[in-house]
Amino acid sequence: MQRKYFYPGYLIFWLAMAAGCLFSVRVEAQNELRYVGELGISVGAAHYFGDLNTRGAINRPKPAVGIYYRKYMNDYVGIRAHGRFMQLGYSDVYNTNEFQNRRNLSFNTNLWELSLQGDFNFFRFEPGSLYERFSPYLTGGASIFYFNPYTYLGGVKYYLQPLRTEGQGSALYPDRKPYSLVSYAWLIGGGFKYNISKTVNVGLEALYRFTQSDYLDDVSTTYAGEGVFPTIDGQPSIAAQLQDRSGVKGTPIGVVGRQRGNSRDKDQFITLELTISILFTSYNCKF
Repeated sequence: MQRKYFYPGYLIFWLAMAAGCLFSVRVEAQNELRYVGELGISVGAAHYFGDLNTRGAINRPKPAVGIYYRKYMNDYVGIRAHGRFMQLGYSDVYNTNEFQNRRNLSFNTNLWELSLQGDFNFFRFEPGSLYERFSPYLTGGASIFYFNPYTYLGGVKYYLQPLRTEGQGSALYPDRKPYSLVSYAWLIGGGFKYNISKTVNVGLEALYRFTQSDYLDDVSTTYAGEGVFPTIDGQPSIAAQLQDRSGVKGTPIGVVGRQRGNSRDKDQFITLELTISILFTSYNCKF
């Protein structure tokens, strides 16, 4: 006797089986693994350019470290938030120019920076793939940073901004206002990155800052002269001594109104960093 496969019970069973298979295939297609971002650290060096390093010498690098998160917009574009700590500093003893060497100024500062950057890959970058795991890239954006320059006199550390070494806030120089220890910078740079596994990227990046401050080094304009700084028990104050330190190399050159720095150009600095990051993934609905 012929078996009856088209009874209502059988029909419901086969329809349920077919729907289950179709649903499982559709779920597999819709849930596509994709990379959404990465959390990483950066380690490298920072260097300052400004009134104490006018020739752009790269001879006194100082450490820089950071942590960042990069959000992938697609295989070519990412947006990154990057926090960094670095040190900057320089001294006139490294200058070959006679005036700058005689000037004998120096500074150091710890600098904290938070930047927002856009990253643009030259090639399609797809972590986990065999052929699209390397790309050079451009990066640009802006940052806000905090700094506080200091120097040493007689082995004692002095922060320079409160001393107002160029007469800031003095009645003799009403146009010179105390500078802020918080400023911002425009960023431009580039590098390359390489995906070494399905979960790890490494890279190298150089990033240049055009800051909006001319006081990273506490030097900007002309000498204010000792008359701005009252004496203490008949002796020059610390501010008076630090505004002109040329006396230890001969006749002092800090004549009132003589150029101490170049106020037309803002200070700048650069970082060169190695990066390593952990990738984050999600399942993306393809349809």
